[in-house]
Parts: sequence; C-alpha cells; structure tokens
Amino acid sequence: MLPFVIAVFAIAGMIKGTIGLGLPAVSMGLLSLVISPFQAATLLIIPSMVTNIWQLFAEGHVLKLIRRFWALLLGIVVGSIWSIFPGLGQGEFQSEALLGGMLALYGLYGLFAKSMPNLAPHEKYLSPIVGYLGGALTVATGVVVIPVVPYLQSLHLKRDDLVQSLGLAFTVSTLCLAVYLHLNPVDNVPIDYALSLIALIPALVGMWLGTKIRYRISEQKFRKIFFAGLVIFGSYMVVHQWGWI
Repeated sequence: MLPFVIAVFAIAGMIKGTIGLGLPAVSMGLLSLVISPFQAATLLIIPSMVTNIWQLFAEGHVLKLIRRFWALLLGIVVGSIWSIFPGLGQGEFQSEALLGGMLALYGLYGLFAKSMPNLAPHEKYLSPIVGYLGGALTVATGVVVIPVVPYLQSLHLKRDDLVQSLGLAFTVSTLCLAVYLHLNPVDNVPIDYALSLIALIPALVGMWLGTKIRYRISEQKFRKIFFAGLVIFGSYMVVHQWGWI
C-alpha cells in the first residue's frame, strides 16, 4: 500500500499548494476507496497537522485570530466530543456516504462560491453553530470541510487572514480528530503513525510543486477542474456505498 499512499498524499499536497485547500478532502476520498475511513483518517493526522501549522503561522497575527474565532474553535471541540453523528468506525454507520456527500457539497460550493452571501454581520451567532457542526462532521468523516470552509470564506476576510483562519480551524479540528481516534480504536485497525509520518514527505513535496504550478496555469481554471472532480468523485462514493453501482 505504500506506493499508493505516497501517490495520494503527493497529489493532495500539490492541490493544497496550488489552491490552498484540499489535502484532507482529496486524501480521505482516495484512501477510502481501498481502506476503511477510520484507517485513512489515521494516516492523515501527521501530514495534515504539519501542513496546517505551517499555514497557520506563515503570516503571524495568530493570537488576533484566536481572539476573534474562539467561539468557532470551542464549537469544533464540543462537536468532536458530543457529536450528533456516529464517529468513524462505529457500527454500520455509512461514513463513506457521508464523506462522499461532504466532498460533493464542497465541490458545488467551490464552483458557485461567488454567489455566497456576506455572513460577517451574523458572525457572533453563527460561529459556535458552524464550529459544532464542523467538529461533529470531522470525527464522523475525518474531514473538516462543511460548513467551516464555506463559512470562513463568506466572512469576506482579507486573503492572508482567510488562509490563516482556515489553518487555525484545520489545526484544531485535526487535534480533535487525533484525540478521538486514539480514544476510540477499532479492532484490527492499528493507528500507523510510522506510515503517517512517511506520508508527510510526499505531502510536503506536493505542496512545493503546487506552488510552482500556481504560477504556470490559471488558478481559476484549476479550481473549476478540481471542484468539478470533487462533485463527481463524492457522488460516486455516495451511490457506491448505497449499492447503486
């Protein structure tokens, strides 16, 4: 499985380096085709944590963002502890279908993001709700996407603040996921930190390549292709879990 894992994280890292998003979504989606979502999530921990911390501290002003988004972060923690969804690896819960649905929604959002309203005036009330749903879905699917990413992008933040805010939310979500996976092991599914550490290398190389690609092709064109692919891929995961194909 090692060559497949290396290829997946190289691709996911390249996409993240190009558009600033996508490493957890792409890696979880691809890995879940051949291994369980629980095992895929364990491999994601180290690459996701390192790249998110890199993204968070790239520009400074971390404390300023924490003071602004503390309710969102607290909601993520609460949602990961008291989730309304069954967690990864629990019973017969169709986590692949939920993950696929999230990927498809993420793709649709990316394609039509310009039509999103400005939610900044309602930030005080929405942050804890969005955070809770984000944390609950993180421990259910292994990915923090919906609704945290669209919400932060709807606040009309400056570019650097948006990138750091996403890094902050991703970092807290990944920490919560790591704690959840450690406290809720699945029989016969070991947490392979060694393989997760190995996956960090292609992820970082992919991010470096992605930054090079960013200057060679239209970012808007790449985003459209990427998000359209997520819609198709996520929809396939849903119908596959339900046995339609």
